[in-house]
Amino acid sequence: MQQPTKLSTRKKFLLWGAATISSITILKFVKGFKKPARSKAGEKTETVKMLTQEGRLVEIDKTLLTASSKKISNKELQQWIKK
Repeated sequence: MQQPTKLSTRKKFLLWGAATISSITILKFVKGFKKPARSKAGEKTETVKMLTQEGRLVEIDKTLLTASSKKISNKELQQWIKK
């Protein structure tokens, strides 16, 4: 008669494990949504989407970027890619 208790404890363990994993996944998903950056006055700041070297997409405030407005040549681009 002890087999049914082992089965129920195994089921409980599997259910608790599945619930824990799903709750962690949901929390990571919900935590990923962030509010847009706002200035002190409450207006939205302008951001630019850029790729990091690791391939992650990030948003950077436009005021932090320097405006060189100089385009690079094809040769400079090829040298940059080889790095």
